[in-house]
Formats: sequence, structure tokens, C-alpha cells
Amino acid sequence: MTASDLPGSLLIRGASVLLTGLPGSAMRHDVARLGGDLRVRGSRIAEIGRLQAAPGEQVIDAHGCVVQPGWVNTHHHLFQSLLKGVPEGIDLPLVPWLSAVPVRWRRHFDHEAVLRTAARVGLVELLLSGCSTVADHQYHYWPGMPFDASAAVFDEAARLGQRLVLCRGGQTRARSIDVDPPPQTAPEPLEDFLRAVAHDTARFHDPAPDAMRRVACAPTTPTWSVAPEELAPIARAARALGIRLHSHLSESVDYVRFCREVHDCTPLEFVERHEWLGPDVWYAHMVHLSPAEVRRVAETGTGIAHCPQSNCRLGSGIAPVPALIAAGAPVSLAVDGAASNEAADMLAEAHACWQMHRAVGGAAAISTDEVIRIGTAGGARVLGLDAVGTLAPGQAADIAVWSLDAPRFFGLHDPATATVAAGGRPALRALLVAGRLTVVDDAIPGLDLAALREEAAAAVRQMRQAQAAY
Repeated sequence: MTASDLPGSLLIRGASVLLTGLPGSAMRHDVARLGGDLRVRGSRIAEIGRLQAAPGEQVIDAHGCVVQPGWVNTHHHLFQSLLKGVPEGIDLPLVPWLSAVPVRWRRHFDHEAVLRTAARVGLVELLLSGCSTVADHQYHYWPGMPFDASAAVFDEAARLGQRLVLCRGGQTRARSIDVDPPPQTAPEPLEDFLRAVAHDTARFHDPAPDAMRRVACAPTTPTWSVAPEELAPIARAARALGIRLHSHLSESVDYVRFCREVHDCTPLEFVERHEWLGPDVWYAHMVHLSPAEVRRVAETGTGIAHCPQSNCRLGSGIAPVPALIAAGAPVSLAVDGAASNEAADMLAEAHACWQMHRAVGGAAAISTDEVIRIGTAGGARVLGLDAVGTLAPGQAADIAVWSLDAPRFFGLHDPATATVAAGGRPALRALLVAGRLTVVDDAIPGLDLAALREEAAAAVRQMRQAQAAY
């Protein structure tokens, strides 16, 4: 199972709509005046306009299609892709859900095969939603772990041709919120955690603006997973390695209450005290921010991975994303783990983002163009992948070609809104990542989807049978 070979030259021809990911009016390329053709050479976009096919050049017919950058998912937990809809946690809020699902069920991810199956399921789901870049907050590590989780996840992404940012997570102390944790949640000593992050950085991290592999330093939570006095040394070690920092922050009312009761401050104030704000830091969620904190996030250039479906699924609330955008903060879109978002794909996330903010902030709260921008260029900004997330000559050829042939899209006056407003999944005629065709006519070349479905179902059966013994 591999992505197609890198083409020498490829022409996407005749797009009805071309969305660039660029700000303002530059988002919508004037196809009628300038042409809707896009040429790819190697891994980069060479030209956009009214173009003629060169002799022997591969051509993708994009007539009737929307062409836009591949989505950039900035926060996921791929191992949770085999924990969708766990009945024991389906109606629980965040803190008890953590114990009932991702903590309790981690005991079953004790061998490499099940982690690989989970990662493959998550990556395939994302790929078929037009997602070219995935940031996996992989925190499933413990002392004496018998396999290399980091290498396994990178390998699965490489087989599918996706960009992967591994957010190397973990914890250095047992979390007070966990109930009856299994051995696979045992903390790593600080020295071991830092050594592992450095090791993964040396093996996998590429600082290039269009890197296929990146590493970030990502303790699971700054408030619960590490000692306060360890936060600044972790941040300094990561910055010395030249990698970014990532974690969860201000996800629920309980999270904020804990910080106020234990540290006499808000979560944002807590992390700022310990050198965890700045343009090289991004946090998942940030649901509960005051107006002053919104301004501080923007002032420091700290990024947010907005996870609207997971936040609503767990009853955590809705992050103040329109206010963050207005303030100039780096905002991106993410699906979070499938254990708290059973529709962990970027099309569903974009639609939810658009609807939720309009429900609470009014019909003008956020536009479809803004959702596309945070889901593409916004994600690239947060991850520091400057050559990704926009369609322009010289940029990475991460391109989704969406067909609007389904009845859901019949009668649509503005096709540019289709991938956000319509709420359904268009057929993915093609997805290119670094110029490689990773999806062709709604299928992943070389992938036996039926076999993957059976593999996932077998893993779930085995886990549930084993769980009954505990």
C-alpha cells in the first residue's frame, strides 16, 4: 500500500472554483478572468491560470470541481481511532470520560499491531476527507514499552503519503484525575521523556517549510501531566532542539477550576509563568478564555487547534474563535481523537465550526472562507510549515479536487461554499500531497478498504472481550 509515484508534471484543468487559502479577496481566485488551471511540477505548484497541457503531461479534469488546499489537522490522537463510541463514556463530560475511555482502554494498546491499525484507520479517514497534513498528539508511551510507537506512526503516514507532525507526548507524573490507571499509563521520569523527545527529533524532524516529517514536544497536559517546576526545563529543551511545543489547555470548566484552586490563576496565566506561550507554542481547545486572555494569546502569537466537534461531544463549550481571529491570533482547525469525535474527518469539522459559531454569535460570526482559511493556511501557520496550506506558485502541491456531482450539491448558487456549508462529503476526485496522488477517484491507491474495516472490527472485538476480564 503506497501512494503513487511522484509525477514529473501534472495539470489540474478547468476548475470551476479555485480557493487559495490566502486572506481576504485573494481566497477566491478569479477563474473566469484568469483561468482555473493549475500545473504541478515535482512537489510544488508551478503555475496557476489559463494553461495548455504539455506533451505527455498527466491531466486531471477538474471541470465542475472545487479545488482548494489540502486540510491541515493540527491536533489528533490517532491511537484513539479504535475507541469510537465506547458505551461506557458516550455520555460523560471530559474528566470522567478521560478515565472511562482513553485511560482505561490504553491497556489494550500494548503491542505494535493494534497501534498501527488504529493509526491507519485515522489517517485513512482523514485522507479521504481531503486532509494532507496531520499533527498526531501521540501520548501513548510508558517505561519499558516493547515497541517504537513514534516510528510506527511515521511509517503508517509515509505509506499513505501524508505529512505527519508527531507531537511526542507523555507524562512525568501520575495524573490526579485518572481513576485506576493501567500499567500502560505509567509516567516516564523527566530525563527519560526529554531523552525520548531528543531521540525522535534526531531521527525524524525536518525543519524544511514543506517537511513531510516534523516532531513537537507535547506533554499531555501542562497542569496535570508534569510537575510545575518541570515545565520551563521542558520548554527550554524543546527550543534548544528547534522544535515546537504543544499540549491541551483550558478545555473545560473543571480544567479552569483546578488551576484556580491549585495554582491561584487561570490555565493561560499558569503556562505563561512557565515559559509556555509564544509563536512556537500551540494548544488544543482553549475553550474557556476571557477577553483579556484572547488578547494575550494574540499578543504572544500562541496558536490554537480548534476542535469544535469534540468540545461539543464532551459538553465542554465552544472556543471564542471569531474573537481570536479578530484579534489576530493564529487559529487552526483540528478533529481531536476519535474517542471524543466519532466523525474525525476535516469536512465534518469544518461544517461544525461554521454552524456552531453562527449559532452562538449570529449569522455573520464566521464565513465559509474563514473556515477554509483556518483549516488550511491557519494550520500551516500554527505548525510552522510555511510552504503548505495555500495554493500559489512555489508552494507545496497539497491540493484537493472535490467533485460536486452528488444531489446534495444540486442547486448550489455558490460552489465555493460547498466543502463547508453543504454538510456532506463531496467525492474526492484527487488529493495531491507534495505532488503525489494519494487519493484518486475517491479511493486510496493500493489500499484494501474492506480488509482494513475487518482488521479494525477484529481489534475492537478483541479489546472488548479482554476488557470484560478486568
